[in-house]
Amino acid sequence: MSHSYLTTAELAERIKYDARTIRERLKDDVLLEGIHYIRPFGGRKILYLWEPIERDMQLYSKEESLGVPMAGGGVCYG
Repeated sequence: MSHSYLTTAELAERIKYDARTIRERLKDDVLLEGIHYIRPFGGRKILYLWEPIERDMQLYSKEESLGVPMAGGGVCYG
């Protein structure tokens, strides 16, 4: 399977997020190692996998559109 490998800066440009937000808020919370990014050869460099990120952004967007968020954290499906 072929993947498009992106640096943090390239991913930030593509999804219109700040690179710092990706590093501090999304990585390891939403973007998971082995699924959304890899560390080639066990090093410190991180390469993001575009196809799984794009797929999961679309899936999450579809799931969220099914209901109306409520103030207490719930969702109204009516």
